[in-house]
Amino acid sequence: MKNILEIKDLFYKVKDKEILKNINLEIEAGQYITFIGPSGSGKSTLMRIIASMITATSGEIIFDGKSLSSYDPTTYRQRVSYAFQQPTLFGKTVKDNLEFPFLVRGEEFDSKKTISALEMVNLDESYIDKSVNDISGGEKQRIALLRNLLFRPEILITDEVTTGLDTENKEIVHKMLTRFNEEENMTVLRVTHDESEIENSAKKITIKDGEIV
Repeated sequence: MKNILEIKDLFYKVKDKEILKNINLEIEAGQYITFIGPSGSGKSTLMRIIASMITATSGEIIFDGKSLSSYDPTTYRQRVSYAFQQPTLFGKTVKDNLEFPFLVRGEEFDSKKTISALEMVNLDESYIDKSVNDISGGEKQRIALLRNLLFRPEILITDEVTTGLDTENKEIVHKMLTRFNEEENMTVLRVTHDESEIENSAKKITIKDGEIV
């Protein structure tokens, strides 16, 4: 299997404080990797750098054989997508959020594709017209994830996305991500402190004090 992502000699500093130190990592396409370690160890910072949300102080990231710096940022973020711990829905309705991935690609909203995606996370088509203020936290998280997944990225980064979710909602998210990983070879990079998620992870990488240990 080819490497979809390579991180070489990566450092990240804020003023005089080193947040990440000499990160070297090779990730094969289709891997599902769980990043663990103490809070403040640099896991989320590394994910934000991979997602092109912040820029490393030094070092290089190679995605699909090319330097991250050579990609158009919008195109790159369609291929490497970042899902946050706190789901942020914008606009007034669920449709405003699920229409957005179509708009940025210059495509017409596909209601059939959207309804099929909603059903995948145990939500029906009535949710399309619901106000973002009238849905639960678990429903918001599922819809925020769908916004990332209506057009499948090659890499999905999930940063504590199940924090605060009940058992049912966690299971829905787990099944969806596992399905995309196994059936569509989507690479998943997951940051979590959840003990059950860590225990069930096939591959784990530990970051402590800004370094891979």
